[in-house]
Amino acid sequence: MSGRIYIIGAGFAGQTLAAEIRKKAVFGEVAAFLDDDNEKIGRKIDAVPVLGPIQDVTHLLSVQAGDEAVIAMPDASREYLKNLYNILKTAGFQNIRILPSVSQIIEGDAHFIQTRSIDPQDLLGRMPVTVHLKESLAYLRGKRVLVTGAGGSIGSELCRQLLSGGAARLYLFGHGENSIYQIDKELRLLQEEGVGEKASIVPIIGDLKDGAYMDYLLSQLKADVVFHTAAYKHVPLMEENPVAAIENNLFGTKHLVEAARNHSVKRFVHITTDKAVEPVSVYGISKYLCERLVLEEARGAGVSSAAADNAALNFIVVRFGNVLGSRGSVLPVFEKQIAKGGPVTVTHPDMRRWFMTIPEACSLVLKAGGVGKNGDLYLLDMGEPIYIRDLAEQLIKFYGFEPNKDINIDYVGLRAGERLDEKLWSDDETLVPTEYSRILRLERNASPAKRPVLNVCSLMESLSPICRFDPARPTLYRNKEELRSILAEAVPSYEYTP
Repeated sequence: MSGRIYIIGAGFAGQTLAAEIRKKAVFGEVAAFLDDDNEKIGRKIDAVPVLGPIQDVTHLLSVQAGDEAVIAMPDASREYLKNLYNILKTAGFQNIRILPSVSQIIEGDAHFIQTRSIDPQDLLGRMPVTVHLKESLAYLRGKRVLVTGAGGSIGSELCRQLLSGGAARLYLFGHGENSIYQIDKELRLLQEEGVGEKASIVPIIGDLKDGAYMDYLLSQLKADVVFHTAAYKHVPLMEENPVAAIENNLFGTKHLVEAARNHSVKRFVHITTDKAVEPVSVYGISKYLCERLVLEEARGAGVSSAAADNAALNFIVVRFGNVLGSRGSVLPVFEKQIAKGGPVTVTHPDMRRWFMTIPEACSLVLKAGGVGKNGDLYLLDMGEPIYIRDLAEQLIKFYGFEPNKDINIDYVGLRAGERLDEKLWSDDETLVPTEYSRILRLERNASPAKRPVLNVCSLMESLSPICRFDPARPTLYRNKEELRSILAEAVPSYEYTP
């Protein structure tokens, strides 16, 4: 980067960025601040002029090819950002970066390394809630924290935010070496640039399905807190590979839960999904059973025979819907379809989903992990559901095209395991407000007398020879039909006809 840099926003974040750019002298030269605040317009901040109002001055800038706009307004609303993006594009800026609206930026110094190219998730959805991370993460100070699935969308963002928590050690666990390598390098680079605190970062490659290894691992790590995000998540793919979904998600969680109990983990935060509510897919069932497994363990009725009365150990479940921009979400798929000229494929015109940004979801997960109580199931307030067709139209417009004129939208029908709407809580659950913004608690109602209580441990015994080879019952191994039949009998919402 060697062109002129225009910083949008002359507040604390913008001034901090300008000072860093000037100090390092490698990113380029700050040409001006652009702001709408009349008290700032016309002044100079460290010899850099403040120009404005933004809408009136951008067309006077004579923007050149190498020039860059950096939006440094972490608390700007989505509507304001949409308007600002259009103003900057009209003025000729091809390079538009943004300082994400993550609360550690609001509370601490902003760094240029934290900026990134603006993308659709910055402009879509609702305004994220501000979670004061330094206060919320106080329970992690000096602790050893393990994140499973640390290379995934949720896990990696948890790790970025955990840098501000003062943890003594941050363990990055995953089975994909490339994703763990990438988040490990990214976190170290962030630390080098002054982001967060100096936690020791330890990358770990492993597989949740290996129970002996998971027990050995936690005996060595002495982790105080576990955030469990690892799971196979692609619904249609898991319909094709149902045994893998149960083996990895359910039995993998069982191994981690047992290891946490056996080796004195103090807080275990399990991440789950709206697809676990009255599930109709194998993936949804796997997450529903994981919820029950973790909550049973919290009550001392779980899979481990170790001391169940260890009150210092807290098992907490946090459920939420879709997140914008995750590797399994529709946004990356739509973006690739737009890049090749369309069409953008939507399953059904009436399909809706709840969405929040990955940073907001992770901030709330970290908050819930600290304030949550043993055995509680929490739900993140997802706002109102969004029609997928509306999301597709907004994305097409973001890239400068007209829906169904430049880029067509095709409706292709529901895929295996999908439904038009997801529920955030079941008929057997009651929503209870908490004192914390956008964090709700779910209380499970007593099951009707006619419905037998699901015994997860017994069910797992039935599923075990399907997931693990048993010489006494070799025909059951990897038997998808038998697995589906067992699940359909145990979970009323799941329908399967052999």
